[in-house]
Parts: sequence; C-alpha cells; structure tokens
Amino acid sequence: MNIDLNDTAIIQVVLERFEKQRLPRIVEIKKKTDNGEILNEFEIEFLSNAIHDARALLPVLERHPEYEPLLSQVIHYYKEVTDRALANEK
Repeated sequence: MNIDLNDTAIIQVVLERFEKQRLPRIVEIKKKTDNGEILNEFEIEFLSNAIHDARALLPVLERHPEYEPLLSQVIHYYKEVTDRALANEK
C-alpha cells in the first residue's frame, strides 16, 4: 500500500472518530468547565488521550497540509477547555 492510500485511510478513520466520539465528548466537557465545574479523572484522561492522539497524527498531517486549519481549530478548542478546567481547579 502506498503512503497516500495509507494516509487517506488513517485520516478518514480519525475524522470519523472525531466527529462521532471526540467532538461530542469535548463539547460536554466544555459546557461543564464553562459552568465553573471541575473535571473528574475520566474527563481528564479523555483530554490527555485526545491530545496524545492528535500529536501522534502530526507526521501524517504534515504530509497533508490541507488539514492544518482543522487541526489548528481542534487543538485550540482542546487548549481552551483545558485552560478553563485548570482555572476552575484554582
């Protein structure tokens, strides 16, 4: 299998997972942090895994710069949520 086909398959799976699993969960967590609540250990673990997975995708996304704006928005959203969660802890 060539790199383009492999990358396409990876990107397709990641986008589907993001749309169906990650985005709904992060929106829930954002609502919680916006209400001043603190996160439980499962939510913290979710954020940690999501950020780790995003970093692991960087080599694939470097070969496909057309996805850079989307990745930037996702990372910004995760940062916004984590910043708010940290502020709520104080």
